[in-house]
Amino acid sequence: MKKQFSMAASGIFDLLSEEILFTILDSLESNPVDKKSFSLVCKSFYLVESRHRKTLKPLRSELLPAILNRYPSIKRLVLSSCPMITDNSLTSISLVCRSNLLSIDLSRSSFFSHVGISNLVSNCSSLVEIDLSNRTELTDYAAAAISRARNLERLWLVRCKMITDLGIGCIAVGCRKLKLINLKWCLGVSDLGVTLIAVKCKEVRNLDLSNTQITKKCLPPILQLKYLEELVLAGCLGIDDEGLTTLKQGSKSLQTLDMSYCPNVSQDGLSSISNGAACLRRLILAQFTPVTHALADSLQKLPKLQSIILEGCHVTSSGLKAIGSCCVSLKELSLSKCSGVTDEGLSFLVAKHKGLKKLDITCCRKITHVSIASITSSCIYLSSLRMESCDMVPEESFILIGQSCHFLEELDVTDNEINDEGLKSISKCSSLSSLKIGICFNITDKGLIHVGMCCPKLQELDLYRSIGITDSAVAAIARGCPNLQMINLAYCTEISDNSLRSLSKCSRLTALEIRGCPRVSSVGLSAIALGCKQITKLDIKKCYNVNDAGMLPLARLSQNLQQINLSYCSVTDVGLLALASISCLQNMTILHLRGLTANGLAAALLACEGLTKVKLLASFKSFLSQPLIEHIEARGCTFQWRDKPFQVDVDSMNWKQHSEDII
Repeated sequence: MKKQFSMAASGIFDLLSEEILFTILDSLESNPVDKKSFSLVCKSFYLVESRHRKTLKPLRSELLPAILNRYPSIKRLVLSSCPMITDNSLTSISLVCRSNLLSIDLSRSSFFSHVGISNLVSNCSSLVEIDLSNRTELTDYAAAAISRARNLERLWLVRCKMITDLGIGCIAVGCRKLKLINLKWCLGVSDLGVTLIAVKCKEVRNLDLSNTQITKKCLPPILQLKYLEELVLAGCLGIDDEGLTTLKQGSKSLQTLDMSYCPNVSQDGLSSISNGAACLRRLILAQFTPVTHALADSLQKLPKLQSIILEGCHVTSSGLKAIGSCCVSLKELSLSKCSGVTDEGLSFLVAKHKGLKKLDITCCRKITHVSIASITSSCIYLSSLRMESCDMVPEESFILIGQSCHFLEELDVTDNEINDEGLKSISKCSSLSSLKIGICFNITDKGLIHVGMCCPKLQELDLYRSIGITDSAVAAIARGCPNLQMINLAYCTEISDNSLRSLSKCSRLTALEIRGCPRVSSVGLSAIALGCKQITKLDIKKCYNVNDAGMLPLARLSQNLQQINLSYCSVTDVGLLALASISCLQNMTILHLRGLTANGLAAALLACEGLTKVKLLASFKSFLSQPLIEHIEARGCTFQWRDKPFQVDVDSMNWKQHSEDII
């Protein structure tokens, strides 16, 4: 009967057109587990899913040939999780994908040279996007190879420090269709290379020159770019007020300008910007000169300005008032870590900007209930409010947030005086997707239960060191927030395995941090492994009761696990070797594992072929043979050696007592 049913079901599915099946797969795009289940229904579904997939992000380079053969329609290949990509790898990719391939991300890959890039570009003539960020060894030969990608539109060369003006010149001449080029931290690039880009690549829209050696000489040709929308000059020490006078000639298309960390630029330079960029919508001035009335007044000439980022600046009250009076279209304002922000200035500003959508007042330590009352009465359409470490804001202020800001999607009140009444009020913000309430010592289960009952869209919850939380609150969150993807319970010392059993029902959970939770054991971890198949990041540092019994189900069931911190756990060679069988595992931190030996570590390192980074005690270095270390590094793994003494605290004393009881 089972065989007959299977044949009948397969026949029904065959009646569905490929167009209908593609539409179904489009709706499953955000959930890889569902897509995999779809492909396993029958052979026809398997083939359809293979033809439908356009983006591929493999975790193991040695599997590339088989994967590419299965998915013939790949247009975007993300290899940032494959550290070991050789010239042969790129040649093989190019021969399989050919003109189908439009985009390739090699931002964290190594072991390839200009030879592989040349073959890739020659065979994949349709490439429009290449990311070579962090390839510090690439030289102008690689740039010359890139220049043959005639259809290239987007190029990232972040931290390619050995590429010089000569290589950039080749790219400028060959890649005339470039719309985006990121040269951040390209220390060999100066005015000559940037000028060539501006002169030859007329369609550039996004240009990032952060931390390069440019001066004012290259600004005139840049500003002549007809379609330039975003210009990033952060950390360019060669740019000064005199250089910015060239902006007076104007840029009708410029919408975003980043002048952060430019110590030689003052309000006079900013005045030049405002004279020549009437279409500017976003201005980033992190660590800028003091924001005074004169500086803010110059922004009046930017009628379309919607976003101002002033992180780490000294802001005067008159400066804030001037921003309030001048910037009529303001939708986003960041005053994160800005000294000088007071109730008077902030209250005036928000009263003038009732349409504000995003506000960041992190570490504005002088504001009080007065500011929060002004924000909540004026900015009722806020979607994002970040106010970590606002020491002077009292408990009652958080009640106002929930009563007035019903459209909040993101709220960060880390390290504040919020209590259960405030949390109950905030739970009225039913659209919340991100809530950070770490280091909030006045909240208990009573307040968090309301969040679980009223915020079904919650995806990210940070409860770091919120010590009043117990299993009851976590259970309420797990029941009421089915879309939960990340939860941080680090140092919530009252939670136990019951919390993990509750969270195991959250099938979309990808990141779990339970560091410093001594009541959690392998029993709870086993429940997570069974229920949360999408888990990719796990931090169980100082979970002293987690041992090999927790590693075995992880190894068997958590096949998507990519990063784990096992420090101070009771895991031995057996558990670590079991974990090494997870093909996706890339990042391990294993400091002070009491049951770990040099032989066990060596075996695990050899078995874990996809490892890209491992953090170990420096004392192990002398016990591992140099040929072994070199072999692991040759596979693309980076060792981080730490000379860190064992931390003795109350929890570790409990762990010691627990170990003695077992013995």
